[in-house]
Amino acid sequence: MKQLRLGVLAGLFAVAGVLSWGGARLWDTFGTLPSVPLAAPVVLAVIAVVLLATALSIRSRLRAQRERRPGAKGVEPLMAARAVVFGQASALVASLVCGMYGGVGVHLLMNSLDVPARRDQAVYAGLAVLAGAGVVAAAFFLERVCKLPDDEDNGATPTV
Repeated sequence: MKQLRLGVLAGLFAVAGVLSWGGARLWDTFGTLPSVPLAAPVVLAVIAVVLLATALSIRSRLRAQRERRPGAKGVEPLMAARAVVFGQASALVASLVCGMYGGVGVHLLMNSLDVPARRDQAVYAGLAVLAGAGVVAAAFFLERVCKLPDDEDNGATPTV
């Protein structure tokens, strides 16, 4: 399994941001720019919390197993692999969504901060970008937690 690359995620963010900024400018010429939902940053924050909780749970179970604590539950390799795949998929989708909301937010910041409703939309877009960055950070942390110990010895760095 390949590791996440920050460059790929940044590229997805940038391309989605530029395309959505251009689309928002074009759409706004027709007078009806779709609104940024309040649920966008909330959903991204919930995904980040789920990823972080999964990573912390796996890390504590691995630590207990390593220290040979009595009654310690091990980590199923398939469960760890599924968690890493969920984290990677979440990071990819979050970078695309954050680019989209970032582009719309930039358009709103440049053109229509004098309208209170548009100002609120710009705030929601900014919060969505921050929550998406949290998803990406939690996905990197989860991937690091699930990394096999002997992966650091050789040149390749596959995860579980």
